[in-house]
Amino acid sequence: MTTHVEPGDSGTPLTLRIVQIVLFTFLAYLVIGMQLAVLPPFVHDDLGFGAVLAGLVISTQYVATLLSRGFAGRTSDTAGPKRTALIGLLACAVSGLLMIAAALLRESRIASVGVMLVARLALGMGESCVATGCIMWGIGRVGAEHTAKVISWNGIATYGALAVGAPLGVVLTHAAGFASIGVAAVALMLLALLLAWRRPAVRVEGGERMPMHHVFGRVAPYGMGLALGSVGFGVIATFITLYYASQGWAGAAPTLSVFGVCFVGVRLVLGWTIAYFGGYRTAMVSLLVECAGLIVLAMANHPGVAMLGAALSGIGFSLIFPALGVVAVERVSGSNRGAALAAYSVFIDVALGVTGPLGGWIASGGRYGPMFVVAAMMSLAAVVLTGGLYLVYGNKANG
Repeated sequence: MTTHVEPGDSGTPLTLRIVQIVLFTFLAYLVIGMQLAVLPPFVHDDLGFGAVLAGLVISTQYVATLLSRGFAGRTSDTAGPKRTALIGLLACAVSGLLMIAAALLRESRIASVGVMLVARLALGMGESCVATGCIMWGIGRVGAEHTAKVISWNGIATYGALAVGAPLGVVLTHAAGFASIGVAAVALMLLALLLAWRRPAVRVEGGERMPMHHVFGRVAPYGMGLALGSVGFGVIATFITLYYASQGWAGAAPTLSVFGVCFVGVRLVLGWTIAYFGGYRTAMVSLLVECAGLIVLAMANHPGVAMLGAALSGIGFSLIFPALGVVAVERVSGSNRGAALAAYSVFIDVALGVTGPLGGWIASGGRYGPMFVVAAMMSLAAVVLTGGLYLVYGNKANG
């Protein structure tokens, strides 16, 4: 991808150029995080609906994200990643406005939840456009050779924003009511749009645009490795609290924090390993570490051991997305890499979507150990798959 160099840009440190773009990812996911902790109680307690509908309101966003991945990727390739990111930020702002309307309509329960569902659809579309647009925008500014670093920093922005956003949403709701979530979202997105508008665009690379199903076929093996490796994260995020409760342990929340700290720490400290050792080898080592962590969790007889397992899982999971993502996008030409990244990202959407019901079914008898063992076996399967891909494609790409 050809980079459009801003006047004086060559003197800006590479990491700063990346951070200037993934800042917009951080702001968008801050909006997403603020809603996560406060939407279910608003639907369940304030509006008086059941837990199923409260869950549907949350999952609607993920469905919209999944369905709009293709649009985000193709728009990045044809109209440019900056425009894609701007569309996403605008969609997140619209979601905020609709959340304000839903709060004002709380006396009319059906209308309120209906508007809220539309707001979640807008937020899901915004998420996919911002995530794909900012990664491709960042790559365009610093060059394709720094793809892994851009993806890693974008992930740090994503998970960091979610970690900050959830407690911030609770504080805002308690202080100023549910409508404040929408007001804060609109304010943040207006700020992001103003800042993004001032950042330089990157040139759209010319070349043949492959049909989306062809792009999907090229990245699908890598996406399957990502999906298998993401199950461990999904079961920890979804079931660690229930697992601790079933064992009579305290400390589930700190364990999640340890997982998150390890995840971010590895991306900050060891992100360079992808460029040095190659995506395939980094992914295989990461998957093996995650597998070990999940086995430790399954066999834990003390909360400290379980926390160690979660830490190892966070260390292992951290580099799987960027490591496999780097080699996945190399399977297509530069003019199709936005579509490739979007198609690749679909697999983590699907994996996290099915992890809840699948993990719940495995642990239906109240035994969570087997669930972690299954997740570990899936990580091991991803190692085998990645090893096979390395044998076929790795030598060609020096992977």
